[in-house]
Amino acid sequence: MKEDEEKKILETLNATKEQLPKIKIDDPAIRHLTPKKGDIIKIYRNEKHAKSIYYRVVV
Repeated sequence: MKEDEEKKILETLNATKEQLPKIKIDDPAIRHLTPKKGDIIKIYRNEKHAKSIYYRVVV
């Protein structure tokens, strides 16, 4: 995710990177993305009645 996208998301959520939930860099769900520490990852989940978007910071 680009820096300007990250900034926009953080403003929308009224949060800082430190306040976002964490995800480990070696998590199998994101390993294929080759993330770097500090990256924000967007996660899509299809739940029973809705589609949800979650954000995590790579640690």
